[in-house]
Amino acid sequence: MSLESSLPLLGRRDLDQPLAWRDGVPVSARQFLADVARAAPQLLPGGPVVNLCVDRYAFAVGLAAALVRGEASLLPPDARPDTLARLHETGDPAFAIADDPAIATPGLPLVRIDPAPGAAPEGAEAGVPAIPAFPRAMHAVSLLTSGSTGAPQPHAKRWDTLVGDVAAAVGRLETLLGRPSLAGLNLVATVPVQHSYGLESTVLLAMLGGAAFDSGRPFFPADVAKALASVPEPRALVTTPFHLKTLLLSGIELPRVELILSATAPLSPQLAARAEQALDGKLIEIYGSTESGQVATRRPTESEVWETFGEIRVEAGTDAAGAERFVFSGDFIPEPTPMADVLELLDDRRFRLFGRANDLIHVAGRRSSLGYLNHHLNSIPGVDDGAFWLPDEVADGVVRPIAFVVAPTLTPTAVIAALRERLEAVFVPRRVVQVASFPREGTGKLTARALREFALSQLAGDGTAVQVTREVPVDHPVFAGHFPGQPLVPGALLLSQVLEAARGVPALSARLGERPTLAAAKFLAPVRPGSLLTIDLVPETGASRGLRFEVRCGEVVAASGRWAAATGSS
Repeated sequence: MSLESSLPLLGRRDLDQPLAWRDGVPVSARQFLADVARAAPQLLPGGPVVNLCVDRYAFAVGLAAALVRGEASLLPPDARPDTLARLHETGDPAFAIADDPAIATPGLPLVRIDPAPGAAPEGAEAGVPAIPAFPRAMHAVSLLTSGSTGAPQPHAKRWDTLVGDVAAAVGRLETLLGRPSLAGLNLVATVPVQHSYGLESTVLLAMLGGAAFDSGRPFFPADVAKALASVPEPRALVTTPFHLKTLLLSGIELPRVELILSATAPLSPQLAARAEQALDGKLIEIYGSTESGQVATRRPTESEVWETFGEIRVEAGTDAAGAERFVFSGDFIPEPTPMADVLELLDDRRFRLFGRANDLIHVAGRRSSLGYLNHHLNSIPGVDDGAFWLPDEVADGVVRPIAFVVAPTLTPTAVIAALRERLEAVFVPRRVVQVASFPREGTGKLTARALREFALSQLAGDGTAVQVTREVPVDHPVFAGHFPGQPLVPGALLLSQVLEAARGVPALSARLGERPTLAAAKFLAPVRPGSLLTIDLVPETGASRGLRFEVRCGEVVAASGRWAAATGSS
């Protein structure tokens, strides 16, 4: 294999310097190569590898071992059973690798990846170890995103795309930090490594860019501070706006950080300034997507303008439906890639970001974006977290936005008053709902689907209908011996799915009480294993405290009925 047709696993670096840190103990690049060489023969043959490792170092060893074996790694957003079950929709994986013994992978063989701390590299006395290299066009990873439907959407990445992505980021970061290289920079991250941003800005930034990464994934502020203190300076914190705001609100004293990387949502200049002051470092935002990789940066305390990496260019175009799209191309991007955002182009390398195209809303003839509204909501002192939601219902001919907030020290009236100072009157919500927390993903993202289900569940006490989706596992034990060859979902299982869905909504669970009664049920169509159920839960109004339900498979109503509240329930 010639050097022109392949690219190495590691970038230029001193192999005896740390590539990773595990509980404050350095792991050299030489040790990493030895661990990869030991792990590769343990992998099973025959197809893509699902990498579920939680420890970032174990993940890196598994990723590299799969490359050595010539296999791509599938990176799901989480290890929930329903997520793993849907992997078969993307092409059957051969097996999974994991470091957590509690992770279950039913129907999928599991290989444990557990690099022994401090194990001596085999053959270390032989001198410089061989660094594996891989074909440029090799399929290296498939990043899986849930999308709006919950079905995994795979985004395949070639090895040269990942190498080029990191190379462009390294050049930009070296310039911004005034450093000749990233050697010695120690990365601590709050984001999962299976996410594109977490992969590119931690494990790959170390392997290919010369930095080193902490193997953990601290979440709570005290754990983040502890992780930062466990690695020597210079340090970098790889995080998201949600995690960063939580960290700053905690008031915990934080070690000095030379660089703060943030992605997944735009930061306000105020939060960026607070972060730079608290951590004494430069905050750099990264813009990109799973499809394109990271393509641009900005420093929000200095400018609202983003600048693309390397030779990447952006231009305005239209999609098949005639809608405006902004397309990025060049450098490491294999093909022109449209973004789901609305931009203002200053030239072909610089732009302002207005928000996601599907984020735009119209109220009383005025246009804004949910991202813009959320920015102002979260800038209110005392609001720890907040999100606007646009319901389906129309009142007085106008859709009225509702604001949900985590704001223990504020009243809804105070939040509305603060928003009146920041927003046009038509976007000021008539209603603010206090909540304890939001169902955010590991990256801090709050998806549109999760927000809708959450909002409806919070409003259910007012008689608002709730819609929940459930998938019937194909290997559910109820099918054993049940109509052999033509298995059907028993009615009792459908009813239990309805009750379980209601139990997941606090307002509905309180309405029904501990022992609700099935008042009526009709089974109208057969349901097969693997079906995706849509369950509509409608609280009854008036004196009744019951709950009507309808279960659908696609457009077909499979069952309907009513649960009555337990005697004495309120």
